Amino acid sequence: MTLVDSHCHLDSPRFEGETDALIARARDNGVTRMLTICTELRREPGVRALAEAHDGVFFAAGTHPMSVAGQPMATVDELVALAEHPKFVGIGESGLDYFRAADSAEAQKESLRVHIEACRATGLPLIIHSRDADEDMARVLTEEHRAGAYSCVMHCFCGGMALAEAALDLGFYLSMSGMVAFPKNQELRDVFADAPVDRILVETDSPYLAPPPHRGKRNEPSFVPFTAKVGAGVFGMDEAEFFERTTANFDRLFPKAKNRAEAA
Repeated sequence: MTLVDSHCHLDSPRFEGETDALIARARDNGVTRMLTICTELRREPGVRALAEAHDGVFFAAGTHPMSVAGQPMATVDELVALAEHPKFVGIGESGLDYFRAADSAEAQKESLRVHIEACRATGLPLIIHSRDADEDMARVLTEEHRAGAYSCVMHCFCGGMALAEAALDLGFYLSMSGMVAFPKNQELRDVFADAPVDRILVETDSPYLAPPPHRGKRNEPSFVPFTAKVGAGVFGMDEAEFFERTTANFDRLFPKAKNRAEAA
């Protein structure tokens, strides 16, 4: 059985000096591929270097909505240029965060539209962060999709049913993080249970949001199976089948990563 960690942050200072060991632990636990995300373009060279140094590690880059106010606005040309790298497989994460950065809402929307345009130009999927912004997020994603189709994953999905339905109606994917395994998050599990299993990914968002039995500790890619096992229960599926389905979903959304892995 193999799994993919569809969203992690291997460049986190909390992993400093341990990257080789944590990637090895992930592989020992069946996590054969990882997508590490750059949240500020100034840090892209370091994230790229991690992907170049490790088989099975791919990367994406963009400006996180919480970084928009303090960073130069990314341009479509910048993001398109990054996509020339063979292990660069997605655009983002971008999106809207009104929980911690509501004062920059308009700039976040502008940045999000830039990232979407880069997705159209490259054919790469968009990686979305959305928190406490369900209504605006659904509106922007839908407006932009009408203007020109693109693919997308709602990373670490924690929104309500309306946003989930809007995303699924556009053909997008929802990604399960460790949050889905928190005992009190039955409402979130219900949102996922209402989605088609062929639109589900699994991630850690490490070093954040470690699932039980590691909750409250530093998360890492080797913990993907804990969340995936809960996901299998949500869908009433055999664990091996759910692992296989979510891996196939990742390959469908991120074909550049699939093709690169097969060629390695």
